[in-house]
Amino acid sequence: MKKMALLFFLVFFAKEQLVAQPFQTVRIPAEKRHFSSPAIEAKIAGMQAVLQNNPELAWLFTNCFPNTLDTTVEFELIYGKPDTFVITSDIFAMWLRDSSAQVWPYLPFMAQDKKLQQLIAGVINRQTKCVLIDPYANAFNRNKEGSEWSSDLTAMKPELHERKWEVDGLCYVIRLAHEYWKKTGDVSCFNADWQKAMRLIVNTFREQQRKTDKGPYRFLRKTAKASDTQFGNGYGNPMRPTGLICSMFRPSDDATTYPFLIPSNCFAVVSLRQLAEMERTVFKNTDFASECEQLATEVDAAIRKFGIVNHPKYGKIYAYEVDGFGNYLMMDDANVPSLLSLPYLEYCKNSDRIYQNTRRFVWSSDNPYFYKGTAAEGIGGPHIGQDMIWPMSIIMKGLTSNSKTEIAECIRMLKSTHGVTGFMHESFHKDKPEEYTRPWFAWANTLFGELLILQRKPD
Repeated sequence: MKKMALLFFLVFFAKEQLVAQPFQTVRIPAEKRHFSSPAIEAKIAGMQAVLQNNPELAWLFTNCFPNTLDTTVEFELIYGKPDTFVITSDIFAMWLRDSSAQVWPYLPFMAQDKKLQQLIAGVINRQTKCVLIDPYANAFNRNKEGSEWSSDLTAMKPELHERKWEVDGLCYVIRLAHEYWKKTGDVSCFNADWQKAMRLIVNTFREQQRKTDKGPYRFLRKTAKASDTQFGNGYGNPMRPTGLICSMFRPSDDATTYPFLIPSNCFAVVSLRQLAEMERTVFKNTDFASECEQLATEVDAAIRKFGIVNHPKYGKIYAYEVDGFGNYLMMDDANVPSLLSLPYLEYCKNSDRIYQNTRRFVWSSDNPYFYKGTAAEGIGGPHIGQDMIWPMSIIMKGLTSNSKTEIAECIRMLKSTHGVTGFMHESFHKDKPEEYTRPWFAWANTLFGELLILQRKPD
């Protein structure tokens, strides 16, 4: 907790000082960093050289890209096996989604740094433990500390920080494992426990197709915030079985309106196919691989049948949520998976016609959570509220674009809206970027670094 307090001090101190002295050091001091990677430091130096004519962008990259390693990872060896607990910045808990996304941009550097590879292996090992504790939970404690949400009306355990069922959390577990395997060829993480966790994931997806009953998951919370609890006595609004997977919460941790969250179902299709590839190639487990492929095919067919609607202005586009009765919700949220992020998650190519129609919709005033102000334009969501743009949406627009002009504009907006802190944030006001939420948000920081790395000449 002292390290978290130190980072807050550095961020707020930097905010005061940068007005008078731009681009001074705001990165946490070397002796206070949680993990240091020579490969990442070399990349930072290389990007500083690439960006030498754009000092503010070089400074932002230097602060943001290593932020996950600097401040959020807790690495140790447990019985000789790597174990990495990844906190979600200012919340001392590990989300399956965030922990995967926070370390994702470092995977290409594992070949140059075996300790970094060991750190990522530790995340996979820790996620395996989490899934085996409870596949319906979204966030976990390091040990058995309990939680402020222990009174939630669901099957809480002392190992859980929160138990909001989100399809994408389990998808991120598979995505990270698959990419680790593809980048390293190492299979030491994929032991009997991992195999058990993977089967539990597939079983959970099948339970939440709800073909015969509502399944074992239920969630209610005593709260003044409607999006923090669920409808239907904790089972969500009514749905008709379609082959899609129910998700009671979105990647924002907000409750779904209709149970079938289309971006998360798209993500599940990709993840199940990735798992099938690993099962068939690594374990020669053709039966389970076929089961994964069949489920992916079923979900994908249901997306095509129930998740695509005819918009009067944009033509065929993906809905955000549906219920199987013909009702659908037209919006997009900044959190990933989102409709905007589908090519980033490899569900479709960014040239796909339906995706392009959807992209035009979500980045327009026809999306109720798109905001355009004097400082920037982008997507927010109900989690924070009106007029608050999430940098993550601008980053994702850049990551899913082939247009140099569009990418340059995304980078310009990100560079001009960090609120003189030198870091990305959860959200900022569309007209006043100095008004922002969460000064310490490692996912957005690292994702920003990924965007710049993937642009050969970001300046």
